[in-house]
Amino acid sequence: MKQKRGLFGRAGFVFAAAGSAVGLGNIWKFPYITFANNGGSFVLVYLLAVLCIGLPVMLAEILVGRRTHQSPVGAIISLAQAENRHPAWGMVGWLGIASGFMILSFYSVVSGWTVYYFAKCLKWSLSGFTSQDASNLGDTFTFFLADGKWQLLLHGGFMLTTMGVVMGGIQKGIERITKLLMPTLFIMLLMMVGVASTWPSFPETLNFLFHIGPVTGHGILEAVGHAFFTLSLGMGAMMTYGSYLPNNDSIPKAGFVVVLLDTMIGMMACLVMFSIIFSVPEAERGGSFSQSMTILFTTLPRMFYSLPMGAILAPTFYILVSFAALTSTISLLEVSVAYFIDQRDWSRTKATLVVGTAIYIVGIPCALSLGAHPGLSSMEFLPGIESGAFGAFDYLASNWMLPIGGVGTAIFVGWILNSQTSREVLERGHGPIPWFNLWLFLLKYVCPIAIGGILLSLI
Repeated sequence: MKQKRGLFGRAGFVFAAAGSAVGLGNIWKFPYITFANNGGSFVLVYLLAVLCIGLPVMLAEILVGRRTHQSPVGAIISLAQAENRHPAWGMVGWLGIASGFMILSFYSVVSGWTVYYFAKCLKWSLSGFTSQDASNLGDTFTFFLADGKWQLLLHGGFMLTTMGVVMGGIQKGIERITKLLMPTLFIMLLMMVGVASTWPSFPETLNFLFHIGPVTGHGILEAVGHAFFTLSLGMGAMMTYGSYLPNNDSIPKAGFVVVLLDTMIGMMACLVMFSIIFSVPEAERGGSFSQSMTILFTTLPRMFYSLPMGAILAPTFYILVSFAALTSTISLLEVSVAYFIDQRDWSRTKATLVVGTAIYIVGIPCALSLGAHPGLSSMEFLPGIESGAFGAFDYLASNWMLPIGGVGTAIFVGWILNSQTSREVLERGHGPIPWFNLWLFLLKYVCPIAIGGILLSLI
């Protein structure tokens, strides 16, 4: 089984798992919610949530994967049977596969937008970004969304790229590309931070990001939720990647490095984004800086081209976001592909082609429900949820399926698995773990209560 499925090489897991965790959420969503929740205090709560919730669940997912060297469904079923428990626990694995499938169907649509705007910014940087371009950004994006051919082409192109990487296998595909993209992404972001540090707005950015002030109950819930979602938890990705982790590698060290890299990139993105935001007049910030993902395409280009070196920074930023999106889409596709390789004995090529094509087809309504098709755009797939299939898939996966999958994993590892066996798996390749009982306590009590609080707040 191990030889057939492949294993990561040295440091391969860290690059791949960090790539899975780092995505659009780090570079856009984390800066936005930090801005909306008054900066420093929110960051502090977020860091505590990462340590007390995100890291414990991540270690649990990696543990399940490496213990069995199987994809999520087979892994949980085999462990449940070993503990004389009902195989229905396999639903936790099924939920992860369904989540990854659903998320990728609309995530690849947004990922395609980043490639399009990289090309747009490259054109603007070479030919000049005029005042008319700045005033028409909103209309330009609206017309772009209404162009069904572009939406389907970019969605398909990003899926084909993702499929090509996954089809290459563990070491020659996923590990090779993430080892290239993750350092590149980190260096590009570090360079942007260096440039931002020279702007007059940078001291205000530092003060905002590290000043401790009041935090609301809503802010605490949002920090807990984002700490969970940003680490790719609850979707089977870490469990799947953990199944490719060699037995002599340390799970705690690998998990800690992934969390550290993910958090560092989120903080670096905040330094860049806030420096851009604080460079515009204060009155303009509230009107143009909104929660919508479209702000990446309707406001940010104008901000870039008003800054020193904007002609270089704008295309650099969008190719950076594209890289981050690709490392995430790779892991989302691999979750489903691994199931068919393990449980159905399909070849990697067949599994990738079939699953990737299915995801593209399911994503077509998402690509066309933002203006390209009037019927799909106006249809409410869920009551009160706008943007058709795109909004419905996003809402279901992000707000319900991921947290339920995460709390299911926490309960399964914390309460169902034999604790002594879990200790042995964690200590393999690492050595004695004096904090094991603390980790188990967090997994048994803190994680389910915190994630349950998120679900209750939705209800």
